[in-house]
Amino acid sequence: MRTNTKKTMGSAALLAVALAGSGCTGMSPTAQRTLTGGAVGTAGGAIIGAMAGNAGLGAAAGAGAGLLGGFIYDQYKQGEERSYQQGYQQGVRQGQHRSSGQNQN
Repeated sequence: MRTNTKKTMGSAALLAVALAGSGCTGMSPTAQRTLTGGAVGTAGGAIIGAMAGNAGLGAAAGAGAGLLGGFIYDQYKQGEERSYQQGYQQGVRQGQHRSSGQNQN
């Protein structure tokens, strides 16, 4: 029984590494973050599930949680980027306004 658990945990870790490094070029940041979350969740769920006696069920639950977590993280990062861009543009506009006022003197 312990040998199967170790094999399952090793397989899950190998799968996570393979998925994480499988070239996300050409994918949107949302897809990258969501799939990375799913891969990490699958591996974590499989490891925990293997310890509890059902690696497949653990991997499935972990995949769902990981996908959801990756998507939520992506939405947070997009909001952060929008806020940064708004602040940056506001600063640029204020700097241009101040510069144009100084040139008239």
